[in-house]
Amino acid sequence: MPANLTISNHTTNYNFPALIFGILLIIFIICGNVLVCLSVYTEKALKTTTNYFIVSLAVADLFLAVLVLPLFVYAEFQDGVWSLNMTLCDGLMTMDVMLCTASIFNLCAISIDRFIAVSIPLNYNRKHVDQRQIVLLSATWILALAVASPVIFGINDVPNRDDSECKLEDNNYVIYSSVCSFFVPCPIMLLLYCGMFRGLRNWEEARKAKLRSSMQACKKLQEAAASLQPMAGLPPPLPPVIVKDLKDISLEELDQDQYPDDGPYQANCKDGGVSMLAYPSGSNNEDQNQNRHRKSAKINGRERKAMRVLPVVVGAFLFCWTPFFVVHTMRALCEECDIPSYVISIVTWLGYVNSALNPIIYTVFNTEFRKFFRKFLPTLPNCC
Repeated sequence: MPANLTISNHTTNYNFPALIFGILLIIFIICGNVLVCLSVYTEKALKTTTNYFIVSLAVADLFLAVLVLPLFVYAEFQDGVWSLNMTLCDGLMTMDVMLCTASIFNLCAISIDRFIAVSIPLNYNRKHVDQRQIVLLSATWILALAVASPVIFGINDVPNRDDSECKLEDNNYVIYSSVCSFFVPCPIMLLLYCGMFRGLRNWEEARKAKLRSSMQACKKLQEAAASLQPMAGLPPPLPPVIVKDLKDISLEELDQDQYPDDGPYQANCKDGGVSMLAYPSGSNNEDQNQNRHRKSAKINGRERKAMRVLPVVVGAFLFCWTPFFVVHTMRALCEECDIPSYVISIVTWLGYVNSALNPIIYTVFNTEFRKFFRKFLPTLPNCC
């Protein structure tokens, strides 16, 4: 969404702090989001459907840094006075509305995709983009273009337009675009995340309940295995998931512990049920099935890690962009309200800073992204 580039009634005062900060912000956004795109392109562990949506979000941030921010920083450097062609101003408004809308629509598409992954996991393609995900990715950009299209078709071309000010001229359009870009998608996105995490919590409790009901059966299985090996001395150890208190076990530990690899036999508790007693002489089919289950468990663990990152991304987006939409919607609804120009400038800068935050969030909360970033940034602090 565009900033309101206010008029200066006196001689232009060049804002050098805004110029320096703007140049640094542009460089940081480009470098960080290019690394996000490269990491998903080159690292096999990062080629997941969720990360393809994150790449789409990074592309929107890249376009913002290349197409919007340079002109915005130039206007801020001139104390908010627009000295360029008004056609270029309309292009700036169009790209600003479109890219901001694309960002939040990408976040909304991610929430829809994650909700589907939790609700119908058996029908969800984790490794390759299918038709449903292609539709979601395409819809984010098509709808974003549709929201911004009125600017292209001349809604900004009003009589007695001030050529020294670059902004959206139609207050009705400001309200319309704000509702479409922010006030409708955000509640939908938050509701989907609430449903998703409630589903994950219910799944975790159900899985622990199944494991709890099978603990005694697994112990009997261990005793039976020990009786079949009287010369072995001490009985083999229990799988760690049985020894520990289930209240203290995380989902990652459940995935790791339900397929123990050590020892002369394997006592497996798959989703809470005693499945088999496998000896080294077991068939190759059994080994293949076990490997497939281990791989599935690792994929599920990666997805849960990704789900922990996404709420942080959404929270950062809401923190950065909510003040902007509130302020500009208030200005459109209340033309008599006097909102200081520095407030408008601050909330606009805060919105643009969001494009630089996402790569930082990925490196802090996602192990695979962090490993890739360290290849390019060897001086990255250990805390990251």
